[in-house]
Amino acid sequence: MATTPFTARVLNAVRRIPPGRVCTYGDVAALAGRPRAWRAVGNIMRDCGAPGTPCHRVVAAGGRLGGFGGNPAMKRALLAAEGVIVAGGRIREWRLVRWPGWGPNRRTRNHGAAESVSPGRRPPGR
Repeated sequence: MATTPFTARVLNAVRRIPPGRVCTYGDVAALAGRPRAWRAVGNIMRDCGAPGTPCHRVVAAGGRLGGFGGNPAMKRALLAAEGVIVAGGRIREWRLVRWPGWGPNRRTRNHGAAESVSPGRRPPGR
């Protein structure tokens, strides 16, 4: 697999997801600096064979499993081994196991933050 700077950032973000936690393809795209590149993240995960990269911890929106190189049963088993419960193709207790990775002041959505921050601008005084 050809390693572009974006691919390297994606793989670095995925390696930071702790065991027993998951991120969506969109979360990883945002962590890698391209919030709308969720489909590209899916392609990178599909083709990834990099050792030490826990691709099984990246899931589809809303806690759906998504693919895993054509082997969703393996993805389910790997997540179960880390304590993540999957039933009916979805992750149980989704809000508890989702790993934001970068705190409450996310730049793609306003998750309880006091103010919204656009990617190209910083609020005054920061």
